[in-house]
Amino acid sequence: MRPYIFITRKLPENVIVKFKEHFEINMWEKEDIPVPREILLEEAKKADALLTMLSDLIDEEVITAGPSLKVIANLAVGYDNIDTHAATKHGIAICNTPDVLTDTTADLTFALLMATARRLIEAAELVKEGNWKSWSPLLLAGHDIHHKTIGIVGMGKIGETVAKRATGFDMEILYHNRSRKPEVEKTIGAQYVPFEELVERSDFIVCLTPLTEETKNLFTREVFQKMKKSAVFINASRGPVVDEAALYDALVEKEIAAAGLDVFTKEPIAADHPLLKLTNVVALPHIGSSSVETRTTMMELCLENIDRVLTGRNPKTLVNKEWKLQLSH
Repeated sequence: MRPYIFITRKLPENVIVKFKEHFEINMWEKEDIPVPREILLEEAKKADALLTMLSDLIDEEVITAGPSLKVIANLAVGYDNIDTHAATKHGIAICNTPDVLTDTTADLTFALLMATARRLIEAAELVKEGNWKSWSPLLLAGHDIHHKTIGIVGMGKIGETVAKRATGFDMEILYHNRSRKPEVEKTIGAQYVPFEELVERSDFIVCLTPLTEETKNLFTREVFQKMKKSAVFINASRGPVVDEAALYDALVEKEIAAAGLDVFTKEPIAADHPLLKLTNVVALPHIGSSSVETRTTMMELCLENIDRVLTGRNPKTLVNKEWKLQLSH
């Protein structure tokens, strides 16, 4: 009997076809609707592998639903949707998709920064809605990007790549991270500073930190109040690192100038969410890595990791390193 793989969202046939020769593959057939919990649990009972999305909650109930599960491949860099401790305890490998989406996500992050600073969405809508009546000296005047100071919170690989993009705009680059990055400081000219100093000095604060217990609600009302009134806040990491009510209040009270958000505490965000009512908010539907090339590469990496585990080899991108130690003994 061939090993059974369940994929929690519909993937293109050309991506999975070569794996069908060796594995039985079943997919949730909806592209835009998450797999219902009851179906996920039913599939987990018989699956040797799960290919999951960041929107899927993979807790111990899913992990222990059946006796055959060996590997879970998450179509994302982040894996805060998975109980990695439970997976390791039950001998299940957890894999993610780092590196392959770095440049694409950095592109989107900087594009979001530019769109927010220069009020591009407002401008485009003004034209489309027929409200552009004349030229005027300060029509939709935004903020310059060149020669400004960018503060990057979370200097992982995506943060480093955003910093490289910033050098093309002759920006001063500040960063805060759990550990210093001497090589980045040397090659890019980034300056490590304490979090509070970054918040106070930066014209653009770009959040790229992973979601952990330490970073949850990192950006509070008090933090926003320490920013420049002209500051633009960008979040392309995880929604829960920001207190959304505090961000809303900071924007309404003009404590900061604008916000560009690709992520939210609850996704998809409700259409009546207060943040969406503000003209100085640019909101995107979590598309940081969403280019055809990159998403295809991510899918292929997930399937390759599954293939390697199910055929007795180490996966390429293992999250729970303890599993590797178990395997090697």
